Amino acid sequence: MTDDAEHRRLIVAGSGIAGLTAAIYAARSNNDPLVLEGVEPGGQLTLTTDVANYPGFPDGISGPDLVNDMKEQATQFGAEIDHGVVVDLERKGDGRFRVELRDGTVYTADAFIAASGASARTLGIPGEDELMGYGVSTCATCDGAFFRGEEMLVVGGGDAAMEEANFLTKFASKVYVVHRREEFRAEDYWIDRTMEKVEEGEIELLRNTELLEIEGTPDEGVRTVTLAENPEGYPSEKLDDPATEQYEMDVGAVFIAIGHTPNTDYLEGMGVEMTDDGYLVTEAGRGAGQTKTGVPGLFGAGDVVDFHYQQAVTAAGMGSKAAIDADEYLEDLERDQQAEAEAAADD
Repeated sequence: MTDDAEHRRLIVAGSGIAGLTAAIYAARSNNDPLVLEGVEPGGQLTLTTDVANYPGFPDGISGPDLVNDMKEQATQFGAEIDHGVVVDLERKGDGRFRVELRDGTVYTADAFIAASGASARTLGIPGEDELMGYGVSTCATCDGAFFRGEEMLVVGGGDAAMEEANFLTKFASKVYVVHRREEFRAEDYWIDRTMEKVEEGEIELLRNTELLEIEGTPDEGVRTVTLAENPEGYPSEKLDDPATEQYEMDVGAVFIAIGHTPNTDYLEGMGVEMTDDGYLVTEAGRGAGQTKTGVPGLFGAGDVVDFHYQQAVTAAGMGSKAAIDADEYLEDLERDQQAEAEAAADD
């Protein structure tokens, strides 16, 4: 099957900010990258209606517009962008990568950049999908400023939820943190910071409470939310319990902060190091080669690696690094192949 596969010098998995930046740099280096769009074409930024913190756009730009502009820039330099979800990746004995897509298409490649991102976990409740980007968000630093003066709701009980809640106090008239249990999973540092805000009246904790529904329209945004509370926690599982109370609340924005799932399933057979949560581990550190993994020719960039910053601008920076690291790898590979050919000719 692989013998008939189309060979590419470089394949980039993912068409978010990291993948597209990598494509721009790789194309300018004459590496003819093939960008495979992945499970979420354009990445998480396509869910953001306004991006106000990406450098160079003082009036802001919509997430889809920024992604489309980067796609156009990448293709102008010679990158090819195609639909495709990578389901399996192998490094063969000859050093080439075998890349299999969901539709059965197979490529081989000399180098591979994993920029397949991470998908924000969501609740799957009514109104969530319809209002995503219109008052519902998975990124407080991306969207919090658009709801200045509003009451805001944060769902979650870990570090991400506490960090988002604290950040949103810069803009919100009040922040409500909804958590389905009594105890929070966040580190003491974030709990202590949050409790300070609670004492100051900026944050209110709604423990043993779950969000059941979000109401509003894309034109008007979020109007109300429906919550359920049970003294024993996990109220959505106990809606028939007389102790469970359901009620509505008026809020202007809802932030879902229940974690992300990195899109790394296709890397599981590579023998590459990943965190317990499935994030790809790169060399990082100082100097060159920061996006290298333990597998030669495999590089990582963006939210598939980064579980901390998770910003468009940091993803772009990592994408450029990955393309530069891949270019250096490909140049070394070409020199080695040429030397081998010359040695064989001399024999």
